[in-house]
Amino acid sequence: MNYKTLQIDPGKAGSIASTLYGVHGTATALPGETEFNFRLDTNDGKVYILKISRPGRDMDYLDFQQQILRHVSGSDEEIAVPEVLDDIDGNSIAEIVDDHGEARKVRLLTWVPGRVWSTVNPQSDQLRFSLGETCGKITAKLRDFDHPAAHRTLEWDVAQAGWTETYLDRFNGEEKEVVSFFQQQFRASRQGYGRLRRSVVHNDANDNNIIVSDDLRNPGVVGCIDYGDAVYTRTINDLAITCAYAVMHHNNPLSAALPVVKGYHKSFPLQAEELKYLYMAIGMRLVISVTKSAINKIKEPDNPYLRISEKPAWELLKKWYRTDAEFAHFSFREACGFTAHPREIDFKEWAEEQTFSLQHLFPSVPASSVCPVDLSVSSRWLGHEQDFNDPAFFRFRLDKLQQEHPESLIAGGYLEPRPFYTSSMYERTGNHGRESRTIHLGIDIWLPSRTPVHCFMEGEVFTSVMDTGEKGYGGLIILKHGAGDLEFYTLYGHLSEESVRNKRKGDRLSPGDRIGLLGDFGENGDWVPHLHFQVLLSTLGYKDDFPGVTYHSEVSVWKSLCPDPNLLFKSEPLNYKAEIPDGEIIAYRKKHLGKSLSLQYKTPVKMVRGAGQYLMDQYGKKYLDTVNNVAHVGHEHPEVVKAGREQMALINTNSRYLHEGINALAGELLKTLPPELSVLHFVNSGSEANELAIRMIKSVTGSRDIIVSESGYHGNSNMCIDISSYKFDGKGGKGAPEHTHVFPLPDSFRGKYRGEGAGTAYAGEVKKLIREISDKGRKTGGFIVEPIISCGGQIVLPEGFLKQAYADVREAGGLCISDEVQVGCGRVGKAFWGFQLYDVVPDIVTIGKPLGNGHPLAAVACTQEVAEKFANGMEYFNTFGGNPVSCAIGTAVLRVVREEHLQQNALIVGDFLKTELQQLAGDHPIIGDVRGEGLFLGIEFVDRKMQPLAAQADYVINRMKDHGILMSTDGPDNNVLKIKPPVVFAKTDAEELIFYLKKILAEDFMRTY
Repeated sequence: MNYKTLQIDPGKAGSIASTLYGVHGTATALPGETEFNFRLDTNDGKVYILKISRPGRDMDYLDFQQQILRHVSGSDEEIAVPEVLDDIDGNSIAEIVDDHGEARKVRLLTWVPGRVWSTVNPQSDQLRFSLGETCGKITAKLRDFDHPAAHRTLEWDVAQAGWTETYLDRFNGEEKEVVSFFQQQFRASRQGYGRLRRSVVHNDANDNNIIVSDDLRNPGVVGCIDYGDAVYTRTINDLAITCAYAVMHHNNPLSAALPVVKGYHKSFPLQAEELKYLYMAIGMRLVISVTKSAINKIKEPDNPYLRISEKPAWELLKKWYRTDAEFAHFSFREACGFTAHPREIDFKEWAEEQTFSLQHLFPSVPASSVCPVDLSVSSRWLGHEQDFNDPAFFRFRLDKLQQEHPESLIAGGYLEPRPFYTSSMYERTGNHGRESRTIHLGIDIWLPSRTPVHCFMEGEVFTSVMDTGEKGYGGLIILKHGAGDLEFYTLYGHLSEESVRNKRKGDRLSPGDRIGLLGDFGENGDWVPHLHFQVLLSTLGYKDDFPGVTYHSEVSVWKSLCPDPNLLFKSEPLNYKAEIPDGEIIAYRKKHLGKSLSLQYKTPVKMVRGAGQYLMDQYGKKYLDTVNNVAHVGHEHPEVVKAGREQMALINTNSRYLHEGINALAGELLKTLPPELSVLHFVNSGSEANELAIRMIKSVTGSRDIIVSESGYHGNSNMCIDISSYKFDGKGGKGAPEHTHVFPLPDSFRGKYRGEGAGTAYAGEVKKLIREISDKGRKTGGFIVEPIISCGGQIVLPEGFLKQAYADVREAGGLCISDEVQVGCGRVGKAFWGFQLYDVVPDIVTIGKPLGNGHPLAAVACTQEVAEKFANGMEYFNTFGGNPVSCAIGTAVLRVVREEHLQQNALIVGDFLKTELQQLAGDHPIIGDVRGEGLFLGIEFVDRKMQPLAAQADYVINRMKDHGILMSTDGPDNNVLKIKPPVVFAKTDAEELIFYLKKILAEDFMRTY
């Protein structure tokens, strides 16, 4: 009988439920392989699941289903399990005769509330841990359950997967190779696998059987449904199946599987022997799935459920095939609290008894001690990226260090997170964005080329090759060693080509024999001559290479697989020194730093190095920085660093002495400003700049009355707080002071006035304040506003507003200040200064953050008239303002902006990014507005009633951080994502930002508005 003939119409299903169970409602078809399933929504709001079998279904099997549900549901209230309901005659299994005269079995179960796994987004590590934990609980509860029907032949049982070999010819090419690989593993594993624990298990925790809570921000797995594939089998198979479905659609399936394994082990402790076969079992479950799909496409072509997992199963199976089986085994062990490598403890105990020293490797080098050198990402000795990537300069630094320590070996590096490995060969896209291999797995000993390297113990040549790839090993020799029943390897990298030619696989070496010579540039992967020495407890199947660096996310496994080489040599200076835990740093801050000092993100990040548009944490993880407009021309731009370093080496003093640097900076700034603004004062910060500007207004006009914008922020000094609505109207503030007058935030999207004509209306609010000041018998002193209001939510001033406001303020005798602390120096793209977007010239311009690129440098530009009136006899002097170091840095910043065409880059990339964001807004109504200019953009989240969505904005910035992208929020309601990265931000960076924004906007929590 074909599938269509077997099908039950939902209307018929509803009638069956009414007749047999007295339950009246609407039936909706659900997926099912061996039964026809229906969701039944009753008239009184209850929900059930109705299951109707195919003809001829074994009664013993159905009794097994009912008994297992009752057993699990009766054993643990924490596990959500469907409850078995009897029909009106008291039967747990009812019967009908269908339209073809065939007997069908019918069961009614309670509905388990929640969401099925396949509909949940994102499927986080925390959620996968919860999945493993819940499935482990179910397995634990079934340990004392049995039933005759559990001991049946079942094609979905991994232990019975040998049947798939009959259908190998259904596949071709790569698919056949992959399927055959796992089938061979299955055959080879039978003896050990056959001895593993057995029990009845659920056996089908697929993505439509796993039930997740309705909590969209912190979901958890509450239970599993559909025990139809439960079977008595190897217990580990249940975890394998859970993993197989839970890790689909992930770039790194092994990484995705580990939280599942960890959670499962917490609820149901796994045995180390079982973990040997978990990789194979996961693979074979997927082989069963793709084989069944291949068969069923012919057998029941009209049944879509039978092919529902085919494409994702193939995608995962191919990724799993490319995952090293031995490394997966070690990873599973580590997740369960075992040593990742089974012989790690044995090796450490053996090494403890040995008396080797580095002198055994270099008997010709007269060194009596070790001088450790720090090459980590946070190393101050290492210096700037431009320096350590210059082999000649790096060699010079090492030679100088050697001269300072003539009797020492310069060495170090085990588990150091290093910044050297920058090419694409060291990167991958993981489950949480870009990852880099940064963690060094051996020690480096820095010696001249051609220094002989000797064997410290008996060994056999395992590998002898030239690795000439970028930053490769050069000449590489790996020796295999035996110590009783313990086997391990030592790796010698960066040897000469001659060394490799003189050694063949299988050659035996005795203690003291020469292994080879250190290679020079060119044959050494373009590295400064040194030896890379590494210990391996396994070669992971590598023949001609072996990783010398790894990902921080995998370091717990790799440090077991590649234990510390200093276990052999016992040199105190080489002992691994772990990073100070973030928790300790946070605790110290809380105790000893200002109580109002906050940290970004729910889980703060420690940053130790910057490069261009990236920041790096202490492990070398790179974060794309979309918010740090302080590093205007890029973090640690080499020309800026060079300028500051060179000037600091000469002199740094105050501006009372003649120095060309201050004139050079003034000249560069004046090139960018309109001729009216021709006098400069140099200070240390944007706050000082605005403080000085307000002093100028008071001196020039004799008035203290300042007009400011709602939500405006101008600095952290007392006077700046007094003119910053963002502060005095915010938490802890006391409202506007007497002489500060606040006009409404000129927001044409969600402000007091919207749309066309808003600019004129907001200018009218400024005019109104001018009249109020006059009515009090006082004079308007000044008007200050950012050309794009940052803390207000990246508010672009509405058309006509600024020109009219300037005219009205000046008519009243006041001065106009343009606060360019955040938007200046080419960031807005269309102009160098923000005020130029509106065809106005202010009386005073305050300049801050971008000018120093992270160095404390700011400036005030004003007209000759303002400067002359300010010079009233009271000298303005700033000890550090205009010092030679700051001026050298500022000059370099402005020249870099010009010479690298960064204003043009801000325009091109900013326009591209803004267009992409606007297209994104078309697909996601939560994005109410995209605004800004150049690389100073805002994305405002609102609901359909234009109410702010701060929780969603906060969710996005924390999720983006998880994917290696730094974002932040702004605006009075904290519902605006701000984008103001270093202006070296490239189109590819914008594309990456859009990719992950799109991904996160599709997540469940973002659809709650």
